[in-house]
Amino acid sequence: MPNLTINGMTISVQEGTNLLEAAASLGVKIPTLCYHETIKPHGSCKICITEIKVKDQTKMLPACTYIINEDVEVFTESEKTRNARKRMLSNLLSFFPNVPYLRKLADDFGIIPDIDESKVKSKKTDACILCERCVRVCKESVWENILEFEGVGYNRRVVMSEEKAAFCVGCATCAYVCPTGAIKVTDEFNNPVDPLRIRKYGMRLNTEVFRYDDQQCQMRRSGTAHLVEIMDAYDLLPTHNYKFGKHELTPQISSNIWIEKFVKQNVPDGCWNGCMMACAKGISDFILETGPYKGEKVLVDGPEYETAAGCGSNIGVFNPHVIAEINFYCDTYGIDTISFGTALAFVMECYEAGILNKEITGGLELKFGAEKESLEILHQMAEGRGFGVIVGKGIRRMKKIFAEEYGGDPKFLHDIGMESKGMEYSEYMTKESLAMQGGYAMALKGAQHDEAWLIFMDMVNNQIPTFEMKAEALHYFPMFRTWFGLMGLCKLLWNDIEPIDNAKTKEPAKVPGHVEGYCNYFAGMTGIEITPAELILQSERVYNFQRVFNLRLGFGTREHDRGPYRAMGPVTIEEYESRQERYDTQLKEKVGVDPDGKSSAEKLAILRAFREDQYEKLLDAVYIRRGWTNDGIPKISKMRELGMDFPDVIEIIKQAGVNE
Repeated sequence: MPNLTINGMTISVQEGTNLLEAAASLGVKIPTLCYHETIKPHGSCKICITEIKVKDQTKMLPACTYIINEDVEVFTESEKTRNARKRMLSNLLSFFPNVPYLRKLADDFGIIPDIDESKVKSKKTDACILCERCVRVCKESVWENILEFEGVGYNRRVVMSEEKAAFCVGCATCAYVCPTGAIKVTDEFNNPVDPLRIRKYGMRLNTEVFRYDDQQCQMRRSGTAHLVEIMDAYDLLPTHNYKFGKHELTPQISSNIWIEKFVKQNVPDGCWNGCMMACAKGISDFILETGPYKGEKVLVDGPEYETAAGCGSNIGVFNPHVIAEINFYCDTYGIDTISFGTALAFVMECYEAGILNKEITGGLELKFGAEKESLEILHQMAEGRGFGVIVGKGIRRMKKIFAEEYGGDPKFLHDIGMESKGMEYSEYMTKESLAMQGGYAMALKGAQHDEAWLIFMDMVNNQIPTFEMKAEALHYFPMFRTWFGLMGLCKLLWNDIEPIDNAKTKEPAKVPGHVEGYCNYFAGMTGIEITPAELILQSERVYNFQRVFNLRLGFGTREHDRGPYRAMGPVTIEEYESRQERYDTQLKEKVGVDPDGKSSAEKLAILRAFREDQYEKLLDAVYIRRGWTNDGIPKISKMRELGMDFPDVIEIIKQAGVNE
C-alpha cells in the first residue's frame, strides 16, 4: 500500500485510490465541480487542481483523476495550488457571476476571484455552467446517453435532441447531480408530498449501485445470472432435481456466457424506467429451433438465474441455447420457468428411478440432460397434449398420480417432490441451511425464496447460529419483503448492494442506510413519518391476515410448514456418498455418532432423524417469535395486538381450536 502525505500528514492508502477520496479520508477538503460520486472522475473543470510531488518531480494535476499507485506528497494549500484554483474559479465566475454554487466554492476555500465582467455569459443564479455532470451521468450511470453538448466556445450548451427526447425515461438523475439547479423536474406523475426527499435517498442508492455493483453483484452486466457460478462454488446450484449442488459443466452456463449474449441487446433494461441497477437482460436476434415459431428471430427476455438453474442445471441441461429457448417459450406460453424446471426435474428423477418409462411418457426418454425432450414437454404442456398434460398439473398432483397409477413409492415421491403448499421450489440448495429450509417451507405463498433468502447468512457466514437468531431472521425477512410487495418497491437494492462502510450488524442482514432510505421514500411519498419498527408492523398485519386466510383454505398449520426431505438432507445413498466426508463429520460433531463401521443406509437414517428434529425445533422457535401457537396458528392476543381482531378473522382462529 503506497504512502500518501498531505500537508505533512501521512497515511497508507489502497493502491488505485484517487487523490480526492484519499484526501477526504484524512478530513482534507478539496474543491470540486465536475466531480460526482455517481460518475467516473473526469478532471475537466480543473477546480480540484493540486500540487503533487512524486520522486522529486512536482506537477499540478486534478485530484479527482490522479490515481495513487506509489508514494506521493500533496500540498492542497500551497501557493501554487491556491493560485491555480483561483484562476479556474475566476474564469468561471466571470462567465457566471451570480451562481451561488461557484460563489460558495470561492468562499469556502478563501479564494477572492478576479472577475472579468466582459466575459459574462449569464447572470442567472441557476445558469448552466457546462460542468458536464448531467451529460456524463446520463451516459455512464443511467446508460441512456440522451443528453449531449452542442456548439463550441461561447455558444456551447447542453441539449436533448428531438430524436433522443422520446427515449428520456424521466428518472431525474441529471437534475439531481446538477449543481446549479439549471435542470428542473416539472412533472411528478404520482404527486409525492416531498419529491426532493425521494430523489435524495434514491440517488444515495444509485450511487451505491454505480460504485459497488460491479465489485459485488454485476447486476448491470449480467443480471441475476451472475449467481450461477457463485452458487456452484458454494455447492448451492440445484443439479439433477436438487440432488447435487454443483456440476463440472457449470462453466457452460455461467455469467460470462450470458454476458456475451446480452451485449447484443445494447440497451439498459430495468424493470422500471430509469432504474440504475437495470438487472433485467435479454438476448436479441435469437433464432428458435423448435415450436410454432421455429426459424424466427426473437427477443428472449432473460434468462435470469432462476431460469439458468431451473431449466438448466436442475434438469441436467448445460446448453445455453436450449435454456434460452425454454425461457422464450415459457414466457410466450405464460408458463413460470421456475415451476417448469423444478417439475421437469422431478419427472426426470422419477424416470431414472424406474417409476416412469417411455410407454407412460409417450415415447420420450426423460432422463437428466434430455434437451429435445424438455422442449417437447414444454410445447405439449402449452398445447394440452401428451405427457405434457400430466407435467402441467405440477408436482403435488404428479406425486399422487405417480403413486396411484404408476406404482411409485409415496414416501419417496414426497421426499424428492420439491414443492410446498403446492408451489414448486425455486432454485437454491437448502440442505446445509436450516434457516433457508424454513424460509422455503414456511413461506405463506409456497416454496419461494422471496420471503427469506438466508443461505449465505446461515450456511456460509454462520451469522445466525442459534434457533432464536434464525427465528428472528425468519421474522424480519418475511416482514420486510412483504412490505416491498405492499409498496411496489424493489427488494434488490435493500440488501444486494452494500456500501463498504456498512459494518456487520448484530441484526440479520440489515443495511441501516437502506432501511432509513425506505422510511424516507414512504414519508416523501405520503407525508407520513415512519420508523423501521412501524414499517415492520404494517407487514405483520398483512402477514398474519394471510396466515389466517391460509387456515381458512385448509393449509395454515404446522403440518403444511414442513417441506420435502430433500430440502433438508440427502434422500438417497447416492446423495449421501457424494458428500460423505461432510456428512460423516456432521454425524461425529453434531449428532455424536461415530460413522465408522456403519453402512451408508444406516448413516443416512441417523442423519435424517437428526435433521428432522432440528427442523421441528426451528418451527417451535419461529412460532414463538411470531406470536403463533405451537401448531402455527396466530393467537387471538396477537391479532388483537396488531389491530386485526375482526370478528370473522377471530371466528376462523377459534374454529381451529385456539382461544387465547
